[in-house]
Amino acid sequence: MVTDCIVVLVTVSSLTEGERIAQTVVGEHLAACVNRVGPIRSTYFWEGQVQNDEEWLLVIKTRAARFDELAARVRALHSYQTPEIIALPIAEGTEAYLDWLRTATERF
Repeated sequence: MVTDCIVVLVTVSSLTEGERIAQTVVGEHLAACVNRVGPIRSTYFWEGQVQNDEEWLLVIKTRAARFDELAARVRALHSYQTPEIIALPIAEGTEAYLDWLRTATERF
């Protein structure tokens, strides 16, 4: 059973930036929860070169219907020119948790 809920992954340059984005998207009910994981080491191809940087990973839980608004808000708050904002479906979850997630991301 695939649910209407998703996990959105976003990398940020610092814990401070991650906290600012997390506080905003949860406060605006665009996400039910944001976990900050890190620091992590990212290797990626950018502007013709392989880059290696320390980053933080945001694990954002929300509903698929809120993705476009969430992505727009993250882009507005993010320091990167092209931030990673990718969504993965939540295939399974406990009903109590998924109900809470849906309630926390309702428009108020």
